[in-house]
Amino acid sequence: MNLAEKLRHLRGLEGELRGYGRPLTKTEVVRSMRGEVGGGISHAYLCQLESGAREHMSPRTRTLLANFFKVHPGYLVGDPSEYYTGIVSEVIAPADNLRAWLVAHAEEMRDDPLVYHVLLRLAREPEPRRYFVLLSRMLDLPPEAADRLLAPSDASGTEG
Repeated sequence: MNLAEKLRHLRGLEGELRGYGRPLTKTEVVRSMRGEVGGGISHAYLCQLESGAREHMSPRTRTLLANFFKVHPGYLVGDPSEYYTGIVSEVIAPADNLRAWLVAHAEEMRDDPLVYHVLLRLAREPEPRRYFVLLSRMLDLPPEAADRLLAPSDASGTEG
């Protein structure tokens, strides 16, 4: 994946994670960066990076974008053509392995917005496995209890 593809992918993920149901626009990225990471880049510069007109960026720009998208700065370089993106080592912390799996499979579920969004939210959690434990316990509930959990609550915050 080259840098331009990575930036488009990150804008898509960030828009979903922020609940927009669409990628952030380049303008939204530029504006949000200034407010959230204390610095920014120009819209034109971001367009050049995303179009592939510029394949490299300054260390400052890489740091700002990495901080904004919450990725390692090393991610924001183009991969060599022979680079393999799959996990090839078992020497990965289980939580990191699970988060990588969640992100990879979220893309496969892009057509189902609920599943896509939940998988991405889980991937951002420091310990996503604990939510699977919770889900497992919920699946053990009798159907009536599950129905009560899914029922909307009244305006006072108590169930009706």
